[in-house]
Amino acid sequence: MTLSADPDRHIPVLIHEVLDALAINPGEQHVDGTFGAGGYSAAMAGKGAQVFAFDRDPDAVREGQALASEKGIALIEGEFSRMEALLAERGVTSVSGITLDIGVSSMQLDRPERGFSFQADGPLAMTMSQDGMSAADFLNNALEQDIADVLYRYGEEPRSRRVARAIVEARPLERTGQLAAVVRRALGHKPHDKKDPATRTFQAIRIHVNRELEELERGLEAAEALLEEGGRLAVVTFHSLEDRIVKQFLRQRSGSESGGSRHMPERQVNERPTFERPAKAVRPGQAELTRNPRARSATLRSAVRTGVPARRSNTSRSDRP
Repeated sequence: MTLSADPDRHIPVLIHEVLDALAINPGEQHVDGTFGAGGYSAAMAGKGAQVFAFDRDPDAVREGQALASEKGIALIEGEFSRMEALLAERGVTSVSGITLDIGVSSMQLDRPERGFSFQADGPLAMTMSQDGMSAADFLNNALEQDIADVLYRYGEEPRSRRVARAIVEARPLERTGQLAAVVRRALGHKPHDKKDPATRTFQAIRIHVNRELEELERGLEAAEALLEEGGRLAVVTFHSLEDRIVKQFLRQRSGSESGGSRHMPERQVNERPTFERPAKAVRPGQAELTRNPRARSATLRSAVRTGVPARRSNTSRSDRP
């Protein structure tokens, strides 16, 4: 996530900490799995890395071409979960570092026409790749129980059934302003409330529509497969569901935890660690929070790849209820 869509104000969250975790040596090949406004990619290139950047948002790819050309970055349209195959097409089979900045970008949030935010009215879209099922498609066609399940699972909304019932009663919904108003009426909203009650609902629907948790799981496995021995992985997340997946993945792959979770399979007893024990989680300091309030929920987790072959998993599941 970056501070702004203004190209003069690209301030990636935890950028210094991410660069420290990547420990880039000039000439190394690195991947930025979530290009966005290009802040991480530009910083990595500035350290001498040959950067391959991915983004599934065609707007980000189109608007990032000038920066990519200036910095010598290979900018590729596609999901980071497919990075292994997309790089193999370019003759790249291993890299020295991979960075993932998970979630919605500031560029997406700040554009009402993308429908990610209720701060300004726009169409209920929320699709990062700008194709496939939109938020409106889901809300206007799904069963009430399925909507409630999504709100509870991905938004951790304790009154998900009440909100789902209100959504179904208000259908059809086509605008972000409509949805926000429905949620506020269902849950009660006072102007002085610290957090808008629609926040959890918008987060849940966005995660569901874009299959974000499944994408993260597959992306972590792709990173494991691509990183060379000694390669560095750095992942920045912005809420507990994402962080839990990353934390569990690194614990299991480093051999520091034997149990599985609903997101990751059980670790086999005789499996050797594919990552060294992960570094301690890092969160923004006060200076960064003052500069960029959106960084308040960010968490960086990083780890170094061992020489053990990647574990090929066939357990990736759909995040849809």
